[in-house]
Amino acid sequence: MTIAIAAALCAVAVIVVLLRPARLVLSDADTGEVFLERTLPKDGTFSVTFVHSVNKTPVSDVYRARGRRIVLTGTVYYGFGAGVPTELRPGETLTMGEDGEMIVTGMDTEMTRLVYVVGTVSDHVLRIGDEEISLRDTCGRNSRVLFTLRRPGHARGGGIRYFP
Repeated sequence: MTIAIAAALCAVAVIVVLLRPARLVLSDADTGEVFLERTLPKDGTFSVTFVHSVNKTPVSDVYRARGRRIVLTGTVYYGFGAGVPTELRPGETLTMGEDGEMIVTGMDTEMTRLVYVVGTVSDHVLRIGDEEISLRDTCGRNSRVLFTLRRPGHARGGGIRYFP
């Protein structure tokens, strides 16, 4: 009976650790200096909004933490230009918003290395839940910002593991 109770407690502990929300870590892509760390909402979503350098309109990329990876799940933009979707892949949907924005949902692109270069003219804004964070103020203009996830892991000696 005691072994069964211990096994059940261990299983519960593992589930609790795995269900803990991921923490988003923003660091300098060259030096590793950590600029910011925030807990993501339970659904693991966050977005980055910036002004497109060519067509000068806002673009918002929507991401979700999935396990140890960051996945692009959607994007919102107002005009075509380099780097914005021009064709839909299977499972993706394009809808038009009330203000003329193009909203692509159903994306499922795993980001093997997510890096943004913070604008010198226009800012990049990170949104986590209701919080908006200026990357220009937090990381500095022209910074190469690496986005990674931190979750409780099975690192040697316990502790936390970073997943690129």
